[in-house]
Formats: sequence, C-alpha cells, structure tokens
Amino acid sequence: MIAEEDPTSRTLWSAVLRKSGHEVVEASDGAEAWDVPQAPDAPRLAVLDWMMPGLDGVGVVRNVRADQTDQPPYLIMLTTRNESGDIIERLQAGPDDYLAKPWDPGELRARIEVGCGMLHLQDRLVEKIRELREALDQVGALEGILPICSHCKKIRDDRNYWLPGGRLRSL
Repeated sequence: MIAEEDPTSRTLWSAVLRKSGHEVVEASDGAEAWDVPQAPDAPRLAVLDWMMPGLDGVGVVRNVRADQTDQPPYLIMLTTRNESGDIIERLQAGPDDYLAKPWDPGELRARIEVGCGMLHLQDRLVEKIRELREALDQVGALEGILPICSHCKKIRDDRNYWLPGGRLRSL
C-alpha cells in the first residue's frame, strides 16, 4: 500500500513499485490508509507519508501497531521531518523503517525488498510456531498414553513397577 496525499507523488511511487513487480493499493489520506489494513486481503507492506490530511502517517502506524496480530504488516514511513524530536516521535510510533524525502527510487525499491524479506521470515516463523504447537499437542497426547511420571520421569512397566527413566528399552 502507498499512502500519500499528493497524487503526483503517489502515482510516481506506484509506478516505481509496479515496475518492480509489486501489486500496489493506493490511499490518498490517513483514513483510507487505516481502512486498507482492516480488509481481509490487506497488503502486508505499506509505505506511509507522515503528513496526510486527517489521520497522519504516525497515527496510522500507532493504530496498526495497537491492533495485535500474529502477522503484523511491515510499515515504512516516508517524511521530510527529520528534526531530532520528529525522529523520536516517528520511532516511538513503531514503523519498521523510514525513508527521507526527497527519496531515491532505488532506495525505495531496496527498502521494499528488505520488508518483503522480513515478511517472508515472519511467515516462516509463524509456520514453525504452528508446527511446534501441533508437536506439543501430540506430546501431550502421548503423555496420556505412556506410563511416564511427568515429575520424576520414571516409567511404569507392565507389572506396575516404576523403573528409572530410560530402562524401558532394556526390558
């Protein structure tokens, strides 16, 4: 998603990203920029101009970050505001990256690629977490079947005697 109030800049950003093979959703103000991530098929990466009418880019970032999700979008803030206080405010809002205006198309593409890489890693991590949860569920089910003491790790044999852990193989 590209969120920029200036139609010329928004069109230029979109053209650069489309030329690089990305699908682009455009928003012309902060309210639209906030609505887009709420959709079920929302883009996972957004470039947000700081200064937009209504809700500014920092407000959009804060709202998105307040909406807890397992797969948060990657947010890049674009701004001319580079005073120390502005930088602190921007970083506290929680974007993943930022780009100063005037921006370079190559730098924008590079930062988008970094964001895409981070999202890919995030997706892999979410998948691994899902796999671990499934494995833990299976372990829990096995603990209910196998006669193993969860505290001392002793194993109960067929005669109802408790053996030290690991002795089951030697029987």
